[in-house]
Amino acid sequence: MSTAPRDAGAEATARTPLTLVRGEERQPAQRHTRRSYAAGLGFVRTLAQRVAEDVTGAMERDPAAGSRLEVVLTSPGLHAVWGHRAAHALWRLPGGRLPARLLATGVRFATGVEIHPAARIGRRFFIDHGMGVVIGETAEVGDDVMVYHGVTLGGRSMARIKRHPTVGNRVTIGTGARVLGPVEIGDDVQIGANSVVVKDIPSGAVATGIPARLRFPKKGGLNQWVDPAIYI
Repeated sequence: MSTAPRDAGAEATARTPLTLVRGEERQPAQRHTRRSYAAGLGFVRTLAQRVAEDVTGAMERDPAAGSRLEVVLTSPGLHAVWGHRAAHALWRLPGGRLPARLLATGVRFATGVEIHPAARIGRRFFIDHGMGVVIGETAEVGDDVMVYHGVTLGGRSMARIKRHPTVGNRVTIGTGARVLGPVEIGDDVQIGANSVVVKDIPSGAVATGIPARLRFPKKGGLNQWVDPAIYI
């Protein structure tokens, strides 16, 4: 058996991918650039869809809204939500917590709404009028939730634990209401103006008063955007 050394050039050619031998120079860096471009374009599309969702939700829930352009330019509630989404994204990045807090402070100064960057906010969240809304660090809010001005989703503990409310989907919280502690608010709940909630509320209930008392409206009755204070 021959033990002669193989030609180095022939060996390198044998290991070279066929695409490169044929002149198809698709380098890994080029493929990575294309994937990055596609991912960036997908992110922009998703962001545009979410913004459109927020605007549509505001138009449906605010009878004073004249046009989509007016809502985009003048709604402090929407501006607060959009600012929070940016702050929340920063909060999740390494070294992003201080910039996130600074951004949240700027949003609070501009809109009167204070949302901690760590709070988790669902889709189509709408704050009517804005001013005076406070949402704490460990709060979690579902989709299609609407709150009025002066609402607090606050805590009752100084410990670094889950200390703020968890709010389900399609919940309406009236002006000046206080929801305090790690309480669970079910889906389709309505909380009346100036109510104080310190206990869990099951899905479909209406909570009014201090402390809040529960009622269960008839099915097929009033829509979810009507002020729940009418049940008082």
